[in-house]
Amino acid sequence: MLIAFHKPYGVLSQFTSDGSPNRPLSDFTLPPRVYALGRLDADSEGLLLLSDEAGLNSRLLDPERGHPRNYWAQVERIPSPEALTRLAAGLPIQGSSTRPCRAWMLDPQPAIPPRIPPIRFRKNVPDCWIALELVEGRNRQVRRMTAAIGHPTLRLIRVRIGSFDLGDLPAGQWRELSAMERRQVFD
Repeated sequence: MLIAFHKPYGVLSQFTSDGSPNRPLSDFTLPPRVYALGRLDADSEGLLLLSDEAGLNSRLLDPERGHPRNYWAQVERIPSPEALTRLAAGLPIQGSSTRPCRAWMLDPQPAIPPRIPPIRFRKNVPDCWIALELVEGRNRQVRRMTAAIGHPTLRLIRVRIGSFDLGDLPAGQWRELSAMERRQVFD
């Protein structure tokens, strides 16, 4: 079984509470014996895959296999083309460089419903949405990368894994993937 879950803000990528005010996955009537493939931080949103099949975690997350993951990041200020080029080339974070990735400005800017609680708003500091396509997934990688180019992330949403899109799955909802959709994740 492979499940797509639209993880809301403030939800952990685990079934047990960590003592924080964040909600665990056990709050979302998911089928028994599934576990998260990878993770999203509690302050990140979007596509989280869950499965009851052993071995899918390494098959999906090993950077050598090159399964791309797409993120939309709402960042402070408007990054220049040079800043996006630096982001794409790979940056030193946590003592080593990130792998090269794709980074671009979303045009048109997506119409995303507001987050609850809302993101920090600064009247005199514009923000915009950029997209990143990564094949690795270090702890808080996108946030560290955007901060390294001077554009802190305000909101982060994973929108795709492989060629499978989150689509219009509502936040807090899940569904089992069809055989064709499974191929989109792993091909």
